[in-house]
Amino acid sequence: MITIKDLGFTYGETGGLKSISLNKEKGHMLPSDRYVLKNINMKLEEGRIYGLLGENGVGKTTLLTLLCGLKKPQTGSIDIDGHDPYDREPSFLSDQYYLSDEVAAVNMKATDYAVTYGKFWEGFDLEKFMEVMSVLENDPQQKMNKMSFGQLKKTYIAFALACNTKYLFMDEPTNGLDIPSKAQFRKAVTKYTREDSVILISTHQVRDLENIIDPIIILDKQDVLLNASIAEISEKLYFDYTSERNPDALYCEMIPGGNIQVYLNQTGEDSKVNIEALFNTVHQHKEMIKGIFNR
Repeated sequence: MITIKDLGFTYGETGGLKSISLNKEKGHMLPSDRYVLKNINMKLEEGRIYGLLGENGVGKTTLLTLLCGLKKPQTGSIDIDGHDPYDREPSFLSDQYYLSDEVAAVNMKATDYAVTYGKFWEGFDLEKFMEVMSVLENDPQQKMNKMSFGQLKKTYIAFALACNTKYLFMDEPTNGLDIPSKAQFRKAVTKYTREDSVILISTHQVRDLENIIDPIIILDKQDVLLNASIAEISEKLYFDYTSERNPDALYCEMIPGGNIQVYLNQTGEDSKVNIEALFNTVHQHKEMIKGIFNR
C-alpha cells in the first residue's frame, strides 16, 4: 500500500528546502504557483495497474521520482509499506523499480547488462528477462548502444519486469515503440508482473494502455482530479456512442460515424469507458468531477 498525504514539492531557486524554510520563518509559505505538487493525497492499493494521466508540467514525473526516493518531499509524506522512500533502505530499493522515459545506451550486450545490474534486485530473474525479450522480439545479444530507441526501450522494459518488484513505476514506457511492440508491451505487463504488485504508469498515450490500466489517476496542477477504478467511473459517468447529440452531455466529440458523449449516469447502465473522453470531461468540469467521485 502506498499512502500519500499532503504532498508538496517545488523546483527552482525559490523552490528548495532552504527557501521554504526561510519563507516559513518569515511567517508565510511560498506562493501556490511555485509548487509543482501541492497538498496531494491518494492511496495506491496492491494488485492494481494505475494509469497516471495529466497535461505537461503537472508533476507526473516528479511524483514518480518522489515515490522511488530520488527526490524528497518538501511538505507532507509518502509511506510505502512503512517505508519512507527517501530513506532509500536496501530492503525497500530491492523491491521497487523506476523506469525513466530516458534510457541509457550503454556499451554492453543486453544480457551482460541484465547479469551485471540484476544483482541489485533480490528477485531478479534472468530467465524471465530472456523470456520477456523474446515476447518483445528483441535480441538479448545485441549491444545496447547499437540498438534503435525502440529496441533500447524494450530492453529496459524487459529488465524492469525481470526484477520482480512489488512496486513498479514507469514513465511513458510506450514512447518510441511501434504498433506491434505496444501490443507486446501490454501482454508482457499483464503476464509478467506479480499479483500483489502496485504498478503506476505515467502516459500521454492512453490508447496504448487503455485495456490494462485500472484505476485511472488524473493529476492537475497541484491537485488530484480523479483516482477511480473503471467500474467506479462507469457507475457514475455514461459514455455514449451515437449520431445524435445529447444536450445534457458534459463532453461531446465528433468521431467517425457520429459522436462520443459523456454525461452523468442516472440510469445505472453500463458503458465502455473511453479514457481520452474521460480526460477531457474531467478537465472541463474539474470541481464537478471531484465532487462526484469524493462523495
